[in-house]
Amino acid sequence: MVVALHRPRQRNAIDAQMIAELHAVCARLEKSPKPLLLTGTGDHFAGGADIRQLRDRGPDDALAGINRTLFDRVARLPQPTVAAVSGYALGGGAELAYACDIRIATETAVFANPEPALGIIAAAGATYRLAELVGASIAKQVLLAGARIDAATALRCGLVMDVVPAGEHVAAAHALLDRITRSSPLALRLTKLIADAPGTQPFTADIAQAVLFDTADKHDRMTAFLEKKESR
Repeated sequence: MVVALHRPRQRNAIDAQMIAELHAVCARLEKSPKPLLLTGTGDHFAGGADIRQLRDRGPDDALAGINRTLFDRVARLPQPTVAAVSGYALGGGAELAYACDIRIATETAVFANPEPALGIIAAAGATYRLAELVGASIAKQVLLAGARIDAATALRCGLVMDVVPAGEHVAAAHALLDRITRSSPLALRLTKLIADAPGTQPFTADIAQAVLFDTADKHDRMTAFLEKKESR
């Protein structure tokens, strides 16, 4: 499934309607699992949460975790998710990108979490997700010192898988997803489930492998591989 954030005049700032629509996307993908390609319309991925709406939120809204609940739901989707990022991925936009499994960026991409400058914190996932992606030191530079991660730095620290010329990020993400979807859907789902689980999961991996070993898909894929190798 391909989903484009579409508020280009507002740099795709994430508002209440967008949150509701993304929840609907998650519901569809939870019911009928398939990979997700998430991108922005125009020059930017998402310039953050909609500040006009954010300014009017109170303590009850914060405790409800409006954006965090959505981004955590995106992170839990059963099949791989890819964010194709150009331009700004700031604040909530950065946190949405962090929630995806893989990120591909253009040379114009910039990730940042400037929330403290607005009197708030990056409470929709960056405080616990960014350090897992880039390490505690870089995460604190972003979250505390307002550092921005440009495309080259993002590639160097592993935040993105690849950096491509401007305008080529969506095509690159499609090519990546084409490669991903050639793999076994069940193997992908179990791999993601185990990789995201806390702690070491050796016995869980054994159980998942036992399930996969008993599938016709595994037998057919390995047979096709061997036949192709023998025919060379």
